[in-house]
Amino acid sequence: MQPRGYSAIVAAALVVIATGASILAHVLFGKPVPTFLGHALAQTAPAFTPRDETPEQFPAGAGRDEAFYACTACHGFKLISEQGLTRGQWEESIALMTQKHNMPALPPKEQEVVLKYLEAAFPPRAPSRAGGWQNPFLKQ
Repeated sequence: MQPRGYSAIVAAALVVIATGASILAHVLFGKPVPTFLGHALAQTAPAFTPRDETPEQFPAGAGRDEAFYACTACHGFKLISEQGLTRGQWEESIALMTQKHNMPALPPKEQEVVLKYLEAAFPPRAPSRAGGWQNPFLKQ
């Protein structure tokens, strides 16, 4: 006797296999990806490319270029500019990126330059009257 839910697991596995085969056929043979799969891939694919932003779009200051290029290897700098963190929180954020997201560790002198820029250019924000802005990446 099969355990309850076994058929659902098999069905899910078959969907994963079929999806993978469809993507593989697209990559190897130029076959079209089914519309529903194309939409799913488009939603998960990052839309950001480093050419979408330039350092000059962000506050001037010592370390702007170093911070910009250290961060845009993985994501848009606008994400950074929207955070508004303390020096300690910026340090925690860099540690998180290094430990959990495989960001290459910055050499100590470069990290100090980046942290000084982030601290000066994007300090903590004052809460709004409607409960305040909450950084979704910080422990509350």
